[in-house]
Amino acid sequence: MNVITSRDNKWLKAFRSTLRGSGPKANDPIGVEGPKLIEDALRSGLEAEALLVGESAERGAEVILRAAAETDAGISRSHILRTTDKLFQSVAGTETPQGIAALFRQRVWNLEDVLRGPGDIRESSPLAIVLAEIQDPGNVGTILRSAEAFGATGVISTRGTADPWSPKALRASAGAALRLPVLRGMAIPVLLVQLRIAGVKIYATSAASTDAAARFDLSLEADLREPAAIFIGNEGAGLPDEVKHAADAVITIPIRSHVESLNAAVAASIVLYEAARQRRLEAHVSA
Repeated sequence: MNVITSRDNKWLKAFRSTLRGSGPKANDPIGVEGPKLIEDALRSGLEAEALLVGESAERGAEVILRAAAETDAGISRSHILRTTDKLFQSVAGTETPQGIAALFRQRVWNLEDVLRGPGDIRESSPLAIVLAEIQDPGNVGTILRSAEAFGATGVISTRGTADPWSPKALRASAGAALRLPVLRGMAIPVLLVQLRIAGVKIYATSAASTDAAARFDLSLEADLREPAAIFIGNEGAGLPDEVKHAADAVITIPIRSHVESLNAAVAASIVLYEAARQRRLEAHVSA
């Protein structure tokens, strides 16, 4: 491995920027820290640009290198880098780093990919989760984790949403952000038009007490077996008015009257579970 001893080394600067940043720009690499996430990224088909290993983690790097050797691109020998534990600590985004990090080229997704889904679920009806101005990267990552667990075909983040490829969101997603088709930074008006053209039903989500739900005649049930895009709103402000006005239906999660609202990630997980339940029932009946 090439040994880095200077804090000002260009590679260390690149790792520091990605591992401590708020998410990559259009042409920047994705920074991934920790052997499990790196291995997930490799196995999902992402192309590694560089691997950085702290001196105490060199033995653990062997697993990563074996996983890289099984991919088409692998990792260039000249881009396998070693440094001291102290310097690795200076670029890491976690308090107790595991000594291994990697830079990956971004995968380019489009709306068709998000509606079609990854290879293992491409026969299912489109089920996209749309993150509308969700600012907490932990919530963003948790929603992506639930999206993968419950069979969503992809995720779309609108402008004002924390980047799904930011270090905190990546960790919270347990690697789902590297495996699911993800569109970042979409303008809501443009997205609404594209979903209409694609024939996808637009659902707005809302949490309300059972009394309020009855009073405003909000929809308590939805047919989520059909092509659907489910919008999850900001932790405090909820969904923008333009989404509420454009929605074909509102999914309301009834909650007790003294509870103000649900966490965005919790709400998304409940709706995703319901979508998975409906789709499993339909598949069972069809069989």
